[in-house]
Amino acid sequence: MLSRLRGAMTRLWTPLADALLRAGVSPDAVTITGTLVVVVTALWAFPTGHLLLGGVLIAVFTLTDSIDGVMARRSGRSGPWGAFLDSTLDRFGDGAIFAGLVLWYVGDGDSHTTAALALACLVLGSIVPYARARAEGLGMTAAVGIAERADRLFAVLAATILVGAGLPDVVMTVVLALLTVASAVTVVQRMATVRRQVRDTAA
Repeated sequence: MLSRLRGAMTRLWTPLADALLRAGVSPDAVTITGTLVVVVTALWAFPTGHLLLGGVLIAVFTLTDSIDGVMARRSGRSGPWGAFLDSTLDRFGDGAIFAGLVLWYVGDGDSHTTAALALACLVLGSIVPYARARAEGLGMTAAVGIAERADRLFAVLAATILVGAGLPDVVMTVVLALLTVASAVTVVQRMATVRRQVRDTAA
């Protein structure tokens, strides 16, 4: 869902990417800056109850996340380092979003159930990409699952914005519960895929 939207946004950001390159800004600087904005926003806005403001700001920077990739391709700097840096820093951003929600619902948000679900999403959200990376490190593939990162982000940010705009907290609770289940299913799917490849190789 969000992946397709990002693809459409790439054409929109191309002029900005060219302008940044002409100004001497590197793709890595854009990647790092975007991550810092997301992390700081999530860890300030969410724990203090500014769900609408935080959700909107993070959504905007999520949509502009493809700028660094456009810059790298247009400057001929696209390569393993950029992909590694982007994927690694994505984990910081994702972790900050769910950690911010955990802090809010443990504190003034006053819902330990929702906080626990946000924590589950935080933990499972780190296991999902690790399972794929570990499989690829062993020479196998695990690019399967019903909960891709882009879709998880879209769901949690949409819920955050809606709750921040006045919808009841049960919306967040339901969305986080669904994300927890979807992430757990994705981990199982990736484990099953790797197990099947191991058996096929042994046979």
